[in-house]
Amino acid sequence: MTLELISFPLCPYVQRSVITLLHKEVLFTLTHIDLAHKPDWFLQISPMGKVPCLRVDDDVVLFESQVINEYLDETTPPPLHPADPLERARHRSWIAFGGDALADQFQMMVAQGEERFTAAHRQLFEKLERLEAAASDGPFFAGDSFSLVDAAYAPLFMRMEILHNLRPLPRWESLGKLRRWAAHLLELPEVAASVQPGFPEQIRNYLSEKGSLLLRSA
Repeated sequence: MTLELISFPLCPYVQRSVITLLHKEVLFTLTHIDLAHKPDWFLQISPMGKVPCLRVDDDVVLFESQVINEYLDETTPPPLHPADPLERARHRSWIAFGGDALADQFQMMVAQGEERFTAAHRQLFEKLERLEAAASDGPFFAGDSFSLVDAAYAPLFMRMEILHNLRPLPRWESLGKLRRWAAHLLELPEVAASVQPGFPEQIRNYLSEKGSLLLRSA
């Protein structure tokens, strides 16, 4: 089986799948595209015009990071989902929740005015505070074992730490369980290797191009 992951280097949803592939030590190729100038071949294989897409054996294309990670988990042991159906469903629910949190984080990152920034900041931290209440005492979401929930949240946490260094976010500092969880995830080799070298500077450059309020207030 050959796997090709279609990517944009800064996309956190792609990063979810890269982490899963690296954690499972699955061989794959990573193909970056420019989302501002999407190639025709990509538009032909991506029904939603978004990354990530996983091309399997140059034949079948899967899209949406949660679906891709579920497929990888079902085809490459050991499983990263709980065996119990109810607990597995709970994990899926929090992965979906994390997808919405990433969307709020992105809106906060690219906000150019205080009103938009404040709205995105509020929505993001309302979610993070709910997540804080649901998370275990660590080191992972469900305790001692790495799961697909951890792969889903590591990109969010990585960006939170970068943003916090650009503009201090007191509400992030107050989330003790999440910051301990984040610190543990960011030390994992598969998480560190899921982005290109110089990733924080790439994020900073992206925010600068977008005129982000985060940089103007730094």
